[in-house]
Amino acid sequence: MDRAFLTSATWRKSSRSLNENAQCVEVALASHAVGIRDSKDPCGPSLVVTVAAWTAFIDEVKHASPRP
Repeated sequence: MDRAFLTSATWRKSSRSLNENAQCVEVALASHAVGIRDSKDPCGPSLVVTVAAWTAFIDEVKHASPRP
């Protein structure tokens, strides 16, 4: 998968992040892929998935049962 878009991507931090020290992820959206990285390590590794895979993941999270 083409990762070149990550070099100029605009990364967004999770809206659920409450402060700068929170453990969260950032995402970069492109028309063909989604980049995912640890917000505390922006120069570290990133995961790239298809838009379809990201959409399926988000749908599962939205419909998952809360933990007890």
